[in-house]
Amino acid sequence: MTLLTNARLIDPETGTETLGAVKIENGVIAEILPEAQGGIDCGGKCLAPGIIDIGVKIGEPGERHKESFRTAGLSAAAGGVTTMVTRPDTTPAIDSPEMLDFFSRRAADLALVHVLPMAALTKGRDGAEMTEIGFLRDAGAVAFTDGDRPVANPKTLQRALTYAADLGALVMAHPQEPTLSKGACATSGPLASLMGLPAVSAMAERIQLERDLALVEMTGSRYHADQITTAAALPALARAKAAGLAVTAGVSAHHLTLNQLDIEGYRTFFKLKPPLRAEDDRMAVIEAVQSGLIDIICSMHTPQDEESKRLPFEEAASGAVGLETLLPACMQLVHGGHLSLPGLFRALALNPAKLLGLAAGRLAVGAPADLVLFDPAKPFVLQRASLRSKSKNTPYDLRRMEGVVLRTFVSGEQVFALDA
Repeated sequence: MTLLTNARLIDPETGTETLGAVKIENGVIAEILPEAQGGIDCGGKCLAPGIIDIGVKIGEPGERHKESFRTAGLSAAAGGVTTMVTRPDTTPAIDSPEMLDFFSRRAADLALVHVLPMAALTKGRDGAEMTEIGFLRDAGAVAFTDGDRPVANPKTLQRALTYAADLGALVMAHPQEPTLSKGACATSGPLASLMGLPAVSAMAERIQLERDLALVEMTGSRYHADQITTAAALPALARAKAAGLAVTAGVSAHHLTLNQLDIEGYRTFFKLKPPLRAEDDRMAVIEAVQSGLIDIICSMHTPQDEESKRLPFEEAASGAVGLETLLPACMQLVHGGHLSLPGLFRALALNPAKLLGLAAGRLAVGAPADLVLFDPAKPFVLQRASLRSKSKNTPYDLRRMEGVVLRTFVSGEQVFALDA
């Protein structure tokens, strides 16, 4: 039995913040009390459901030098992430039950936190032939996606969505029109032209999303857009939800806290996929998270080694690590008055749990004791060398941030304690 006392309880289901205590027994929340004595004194700091991070890239198999299950688990625990929902864009791709079984066994043996794998939607993520969705689902896949490769052929996607709909399986897609996006590393505009970078219009996101949503309407499938980053795409998302389609959307913390001006100086740690957007887009997407139109905030954790980032901007690999920086980055939205703490954890924990049918993401009796204790106002300067990920490609290096994870619990067991 573990007792956490004198905590500021952040409840995303009720939208409340109250002082109280949480009793943990057998890996679940056994009781929530207005007050209690003894146990671990939380010092009035915030206790919230552990973060469920959808879209985490692990380097195993094939790119273990970028991130292993061990280092990803350490990084997740230090960031208050208690469940990593992993992408199948490994080398080779997770597109068969055998590969999924290998991946799951490695995760169970080495990761400190829960790992829920997604599987590829098409074989080799090539967009030509769909995978054995039924077998992969039986083997433990929680969703199906080709990662950052949109399925270009609408007939292939239609078949996959139809099959997934029959099974009630979730399909996650990357809404970027592939022909327009090919080779682009910035968003179209004066800055990209000035820098001489190949760029893509923000409309490429809307074009692909509109096509995908038409196929969702045709097939009745469950669909999640991994990242909506532009104002132009939001009306289509709103119409789909208003029509009752089973559609959800996410956005990365990087796209909520950075904009296209950050790539000035050809700083490759700011090279992301999709590329960073205009400030007007960033603010529109923040408002969409605030209203609930965008359901989920994620890290889109994408480790890249030094060699792949220390290249000219066009040639450098895309992506940034985010497991440890997800919470402090999102605290920028709280301190800026855009989100309340319960509202933030609705997007970080409750809504991802609902999407995947998990009992986690809640501060409720009977829910798994996956919890994060954090100080929302404690300032620090991020030093990328201190990150626990194998790769250190963060755009927040040397940035002053607020929000420090103090303890993380997974199934009632403490897996991280600051300075422990």
